[in-house]
Amino acid sequence: MTDGEKANLKRKGWFEKLTSIFSPTPKSKEDFTDLLASAQANDIIDSDALEMIEGALNICDKQVREIMIPRSQMAIIPQHHNLGDILEFVVENRHSRYPVLDENADNITGILLAKELLPLILEGQETFDIETVIRPAAIVPESKRLNILLKEFREQRYHMAIVVDEYGGIAGLITIEDILEEIVGEIQDETDDAEQEMIIVLNNDAYFINALTAIEDFNEYFSVKISDEEFDTIGGIIVHGFGRMPKVGESINIDNFIFKVSEGNNRQVKSLEMQIISK
Repeated sequence: MTDGEKANLKRKGWFEKLTSIFSPTPKSKEDFTDLLASAQANDIIDSDALEMIEGALNICDKQVREIMIPRSQMAIIPQHHNLGDILEFVVENRHSRYPVLDENADNITGILLAKELLPLILEGQETFDIETVIRPAAIVPESKRLNILLKEFREQRYHMAIVVDEYGGIAGLITIEDILEEIVGEIQDETDDAEQEMIIVLNNDAYFINALTAIEDFNEYFSVKISDEEFDTIGGIIVHGFGRMPKVGESINIDNFIFKVSEGNNRQVKSLEMQIISK
């Protein structure tokens, strides 16, 4: 038998193994998922491939609102900021793209790419017109399906979109990386911080709380039942409780806890010190 014939037999063997796994033909997504699990169990595909295929299937059923970055966590550059303020903001937040907002709270004028600032720095410019460097912002509704948006990202060659609600207000933003992470899992790059503990014990009844701690996780940790119907994070609850953006050092009582803002700025609360009130 020639090497070519052996190769053909080998390929035929793999084909037969695959067809045996996918027979009979699946008639629903659930059937197909079960067949994929069988393929993984029979070493046709590995667990990583199974997770990616399932992820690709799942984005067809998910909408933008389910994975978008909410407005409260968006790093937005006000259009009136000068070059120095913008550079400081970019260095602090370490993103590659930033929505630019004009005086209207719901009007994104464009997207600023951080790399567009490099020539200005090299040329020693102290002032500039931000409208000359921003790019048009893609706008998508909260209800758009992820698979359709991914196709648009690829075809139109943009990486970020502003998400609007049914009234046209800014609800958040989404990037192509957010969608890809739904398929392949979390993507870490060189600028990502190592995983940070969200709740740290400082001493008896005193804790450090990352403002992005999910209310569900907070409730589980402290065995309480703070409502998460309106807000997803502890930071959201704190800002709502103040009715404005609190300053560092300000405190507020919520349920059986005293929260003190330990880090933040005029755009967001970043971390809190928390004490449990004795019952």
